[in-house]
Amino acid sequence: MKNDLHEMQQMVGGPIQALYPWEEPVAIVCNDEGKNMGLPLNRVLENYDIIAGAFFVCGIQGENFSSLTEKQMQKYQQMFLSPEKFIQTPEGLLCIRINPVVSPKPKTKKPPNHER
Repeated sequence: MKNDLHEMQQMVGGPIQALYPWEEPVAIVCNDEGKNMGLPLNRVLENYDIIAGAFFVCGIQGENFSSLTEKQMQKYQQMFLSPEKFIQTPEGLLCIRINPVVSPKPKTKKPPNHER
């Protein structure tokens, strides 16, 4: 993705907001009005916030967004791999991480050998 405001706004569906939940030089970019627009809740940022709608993670260089390093890409891809479901309860919002079920590969039979 280009470091272009219009492209970033298209990616998140509106005006962008940058969140900096970690000490590492990375940002989460999401829709600034996502919650007010009623966009679906997407991910919890532990002890920080909840992201509504689409988002992306990028690096920071000075005051500009930048690409992630290969190590950062792996880290954040793993962090956000599993979708989360949100349920309203009398005590508040409950977040459930949906871990993908890895099913074993089906065993394939080898075709019978018809040679004699």
